[in-house]
Amino acid sequence: ITTLVPSGVANQTIHTDRPDLPACFQLTVLSWLPCIYLWAVTPLYIFYLKRNNKGYIMMSVLNRFKTAFGFVLWLVCWSDLFYSFHELRNGLTRPPIYFVTPLVVGMTMLLVTFLIQFERLRGMQSSGVLFIFWFLSLLCAIVPFRSKILQASSTVRHLPPRLRFTTFYLYFSLVLLELILSCFNEKPPLFSTVVTDPVRWPCFNHFLSRPSVRMAVKGYKTPLEAKDLWSLNVQDSSQTVVPRFLEEWEKEQAKAQMYVYTHNGPEETEVLLSEGRAAPRQPSFLWALIRAFGPFFLIGSAYKLLQDLISFVSPQLLRLLISFTKQKGAPDWWGYALAFLMFFTALLQTLILHQHFQYCFVTGMRLRTAIIGAIYRKSLVITNAAKRKSTVGEIVNLMSVDAQRFMDLTTFLNMLWSAPLQIILALYFLWQNLGPSVLAGLAVMVLLIPLNAAIAVKTRAYQVQQMQHKDARIKLMSEILNGIKVLKLYAWEGSFQEKVLAIRQKELDVLRRTAYLGALSTMAWTSAPFLVALTTFAVYVKVDENNVLDAEKAFVSLSLFNILRFPLNMLPQVISSIIQASVSLKRIQDFLSHSELDPEAVQKNSAAKHSVTVINGKFTWTKQDPPALHNINMLVPQGSLVAVVGQVGCGKSSLISALLGEMEKIEGDVAVRGSVAYVPQQAWIQNATLRDNILFGKPFAEQKYHSVLEACALTPDLEVLPGGDMTEIGEKGINLSGGQRQRVSLARSLYSDADVYLLDDPLSAVDAHVAKHIFDNLIGPEGALKGKTRLLVTHGVSFLPQVDNILVMVDGRVTEMGSYQELLDQNGAFAEFLRNYAIEDVIEEEAIALCKQDLIEDEELFPDDALSNHTDMADNEPVVNETKRQFIRYPKRTGHRWSCILPAAIIIICSTLYSMSSEALMNQESAPDGIMKVFMDYAKAVGLVLSVIICLLYGCQNAAAIGANVWLSDWTKDASANQTRDEVNMRLGVYASLGIAQGLLVMVSSFTLAVGNIGAAKKLHYNLLNNKFHTPQAFFDTTPLGRLINRFSKDIYIIDEVLPSTVLMFLGTLFSSVSTMIVIVASTPIFAVVIVPLAFVYVFVQRFYVATSRQLKRLESVSRSPIYSHFSETITGASVIRAYGKDSAFVHMSDTRVDDNQKSYYPGIVANRWLGVRIEFIGNCIVLFAALFAVIGKEKLNPGLVGLSVSYALQVTMTLNWMVRMTSDLESNIVAVERVKEYSETKTEAPWVVEDKRPPSDWPPQGNVEFRDYSVRYREGLDLVLKNLTLSVQGGEKVGIVGRTGAGKSSMTLCLFRLLEAAGGEITIDGVKISEIGLHDLRSKLTIIPQEPVLFSGTLRMNLDPFDSYSDEDLWKALEHSHLHKFVTNAPAKLEMECAEGGENLSVGQRQLVCLARALLRKTRILILDEATAAIDLETDDLIQSTIRTQFEDCTVFTIAHRLNTIMDYTRVLVLDKGEISEFDTPSQLLSQKGVFYAMAKDAGLVQ
Repeated sequence: ITTLVPSGVANQTIHTDRPDLPACFQLTVLSWLPCIYLWAVTPLYIFYLKRNNKGYIMMSVLNRFKTAFGFVLWLVCWSDLFYSFHELRNGLTRPPIYFVTPLVVGMTMLLVTFLIQFERLRGMQSSGVLFIFWFLSLLCAIVPFRSKILQASSTVRHLPPRLRFTTFYLYFSLVLLELILSCFNEKPPLFSTVVTDPVRWPCFNHFLSRPSVRMAVKGYKTPLEAKDLWSLNVQDSSQTVVPRFLEEWEKEQAKAQMYVYTHNGPEETEVLLSEGRAAPRQPSFLWALIRAFGPFFLIGSAYKLLQDLISFVSPQLLRLLISFTKQKGAPDWWGYALAFLMFFTALLQTLILHQHFQYCFVTGMRLRTAIIGAIYRKSLVITNAAKRKSTVGEIVNLMSVDAQRFMDLTTFLNMLWSAPLQIILALYFLWQNLGPSVLAGLAVMVLLIPLNAAIAVKTRAYQVQQMQHKDARIKLMSEILNGIKVLKLYAWEGSFQEKVLAIRQKELDVLRRTAYLGALSTMAWTSAPFLVALTTFAVYVKVDENNVLDAEKAFVSLSLFNILRFPLNMLPQVISSIIQASVSLKRIQDFLSHSELDPEAVQKNSAAKHSVTVINGKFTWTKQDPPALHNINMLVPQGSLVAVVGQVGCGKSSLISALLGEMEKIEGDVAVRGSVAYVPQQAWIQNATLRDNILFGKPFAEQKYHSVLEACALTPDLEVLPGGDMTEIGEKGINLSGGQRQRVSLARSLYSDADVYLLDDPLSAVDAHVAKHIFDNLIGPEGALKGKTRLLVTHGVSFLPQVDNILVMVDGRVTEMGSYQELLDQNGAFAEFLRNYAIEDVIEEEAIALCKQDLIEDEELFPDDALSNHTDMADNEPVVNETKRQFIRYPKRTGHRWSCILPAAIIIICSTLYSMSSEALMNQESAPDGIMKVFMDYAKAVGLVLSVIICLLYGCQNAAAIGANVWLSDWTKDASANQTRDEVNMRLGVYASLGIAQGLLVMVSSFTLAVGNIGAAKKLHYNLLNNKFHTPQAFFDTTPLGRLINRFSKDIYIIDEVLPSTVLMFLGTLFSSVSTMIVIVASTPIFAVVIVPLAFVYVFVQRFYVATSRQLKRLESVSRSPIYSHFSETITGASVIRAYGKDSAFVHMSDTRVDDNQKSYYPGIVANRWLGVRIEFIGNCIVLFAALFAVIGKEKLNPGLVGLSVSYALQVTMTLNWMVRMTSDLESNIVAVERVKEYSETKTEAPWVVEDKRPPSDWPPQGNVEFRDYSVRYREGLDLVLKNLTLSVQGGEKVGIVGRTGAGKSSMTLCLFRLLEAAGGEITIDGVKISEIGLHDLRSKLTIIPQEPVLFSGTLRMNLDPFDSYSDEDLWKALEHSHLHKFVTNAPAKLEMECAEGGENLSVGQRQLVCLARALLRKTRILILDEATAAIDLETDDLIQSTIRTQFEDCTVFTIAHRLNTIMDYTRVLVLDKGEISEFDTPSQLLSQKGVFYAMAKDAGLVQ
């Protein structure tokens, strides 16, 4: 040590029991250090203050004191200076330093006074820069403070002049006061918008601040709720972050555009764009991110740099400590000073590291907000072509998984430059220690690089495959969950389950390969530091016999190798994270670069003569497709009512879409004057209250609102809704019938008070008398919309005489246009069509008009579309297909002519629901508890034996590592004795074999862990999937789809990819921490005394934190689902949102949901930092005590043991820090297992197959159906819906089921399929009790043609026959009978024709015919027909009816009749009333009885 300082000074500073620093050092280094700091940062600080002017703060008492003290400090310093001049005049010559230092310090105090005032003028409430300055000044003044007291008390009365003595203590007191004052905040600036929120989130010293401690305490005592969270800082909220990013992204897009123009010229660019080819250069998403968030991130990088440099101080202090233990005469205070220096160095490192983490996490948070915001905004404007490329599953993945990847990457991104820097510094110090032999170690590191590069490249390839499989799986799952009711009715679950599992198997194969590569990589990087150490030591002792490995060299080198371990371990992880993020980057960049709808396609021309003008219009859905509309010319005068008619698929809906600007305009001009209201064919309902759905962002005006409800026939419905118009409507309007949904959609358009109304067949979803009411009161010549321009797409022939103009469409062209009379006179296609189909409709309408009063009275008892909680309760409730609607191309309609007729019991259900949930329909997502059980569940999924083996392997690898180091410590004892060559070889051999054993054990344990994790992932996903296919339909109707998809995407992703690496790191750090304790206790047994209190504090702090952290993670999970649910809802209704011009309102809603989610994420970050600082403090205490006990016991200890003990202690801080991170990550991520398990254990329906009760293969041979005292209720505790039904139907009979609203017609059909289970009695089919056989055995022998046609993406063949059980010939025959033969023959791929997601590339009518073809293929003895004819034109309707009569001649047919004329030729008619049989006989017999059926037939005009 003495070599480091001159001998004279050494006597004063080291070889004494009262050490002191020389006056020269005190007056230069200690006095100038704070000054140099302040002058260095001032220019940057002034620049920052000029850029961020927050207003003006009034002069406060606090500010006056700060300024006054600064001024006094300047006077104090300069009084010192003048005193030096005074001494000079009196002949006492002082060194120049006595003049320079007071001058410099005085000038600095003037600068401080100026800064205090400048900060006030710029609105800065507290100053970090000045706080650091005062803190440094105080720190540097402590040595002179002690020095002056030592001088005063020394026996040699060698006192400094009294004035200097006084000024110094005055200076010290003022600096201390300034430091205290700088801890207090100023008032906010005048007129500032500063947040004075009581729960505002804390600033950047958050993890030391009171709010975070308060939250931790609250979370420990009681479960946290959303209201306990801090509100978001403005600079972290969506309103700041997203626009900043989008501004940079737009610059990038402009640059890419310029590049194309400069390289290709404008003409060529036009050609490229018109051909739909992508521009040769895409805008760079990465640069946009860097420019938007880079500067803030760089502050965190600066902290990281500082932390890296400080981390190399500890090994130097260790060297001094080991050499101190060797010197027998060294004073004790020197050892204690070294111990405390080590402690303070570690403490400083902790604080700086966490400051760095804070900046990284906040950057990550902002990145996620920006990415989700950008994707949401983009999804509102992408074209149909782009929608086809990116399905909803994929876009949700971009939002959840890809955005998360960026968020995770920011934490480690600095390691990209920090790791190489640490490696270089470590090698530099090692060179100083061991000389050129370090080069051998360096060579080993270089050799390992290509191995890891190869692993990284392979991992990237697997990553891409993995993403593709995941996208495919989530897309399929999304469709399955949307069409689950159809799968259940057709008993198709097995086929689709196999499809999902096939994709999952591919996904797991890729995961397995990735995991094996990971295990190899882990081995390489864990063994790397040891191999480097081994080769270095081997070369060092072998090269020269004089080279002796003593404790100082060995353990200083070892602590440097330990520092080396972290960057070497992290570098491959960072590289693989970057690889994953680069895949995500490309995906997001591609999505954001998709073409957008042209906002100028439709001119909003207020000066135009006509309301709607289309001249030579030619439109297509995508540039690659042939045009869907040709040569469209139409002029619609202001205030006229125009009807658009034509057959299915002729382009009626496309015309409406073209007027909305949803289609791509190839040529022509389109202009719409004024605002637009749009009612789509398929009503789009938000998950909000009924009132909010109607107001749609407009202010509430009571009188107008009630007149709208009246016009749309919604008033009676409100009386039965449990909360009136404040009832929450479920996702996709699940608790409204189709008719109600359509009327709400109409009410929304009427309330919007627009100029032009585009109504896409709104009347088909309601029953006839309601349709008439709506036409008369709303759409027709005397309705609420008279004087407005209305375009009405309709199949209702009876309304045509009352419209101003009729537009007839055939194959995408307008063939005729004129008034009703003009078109009849022309005697063209329209007149022919009318003659065939108008008669029955008109008769029916007139009859309905007569008995309208009667029906309306009835409606008040059971309103036509009473509320339903469960889809399967509603007769004609559409099978919801969200994904299809998300990319609606031909908007599908709900297909009700008579309304969705619901049982009376539903009213009771609603009341029950209402009382249970206060108007909230959708089940709230729960956040369950009990973490140990979850760990056990995961261990069981991995396999208990395998879990134990994994732990043992980790224990063995750490034992090998300890053995190697203990052996090294023993080896250093030989330094004093002269070793022979053989001894050296023996020492080296044992050291090498222990290290290599450790490497092999690492690989084996990683392999075993990978196998266990993948097994668990497979098992958990299978259980979830299997359970969901066996879950009753009721569950799907009350659970939001977003939540289910979240389980299959986000949670399974965590189990697949995040959890395995977390478990790996956790086990590594846990065993490493335990081995450290063992080594220190073995070296210095007295350390065991300290372990107990430290361990107690550690466990207490961690439990304290985990309680809060886990709840925060849960809150974050629960607040994540609404982001995706709202997003799915938005895509479904994108055209409606655009038509009403509500884009910005929806963007704001999405931003609010993201902000709510980040509000629970941010305290989680703070909680991690809070814990990190406190636990690393425990680690620092371990360093302190290990060093102190080494100093105390230095007489007994050999230097080798001191080195071993302290080098292990130095390692422990980082290990504990990582163990903290991994424990919290593990506990946070294990929640995914809990969430998946929760949905894997929901109640299941009856078994699919009951082996000992299987019916014969030809069952049912006749098709006899018998109900015996059959009763059913929707669930326990509710009234019966069907009461003691007894009836018998012979095979081959055709039975029509009729009844007023709420009679229980739908319940009957659902009971046949056992979607509802019996409450009493039984149903037998050909003598077999259906309650005793398996569901698949039953459902596969029944066929239903449901009201809502549901198709899945895949080939047409797969949609008709998912089990491949029919021949091509059968398929073609079915297509011929279902009148699709021509359409399929014309398709290039024939049966292999691809159906888009939800069948959106077929019209609604064609989809209905595909469902008919399915029924024809199955050709079971029993057919249930939910007469779904409203979605198709009359011609197609006729085709279906005739097919059913001919092809199902010998089958038993049950038809829920919406129009009585279709069942007048049936064998018998069943009339239900309030769940009981009212009449059951042949139609002629019932008519002659003149009972209920007669009244209904009379109402329908079928009898006189």
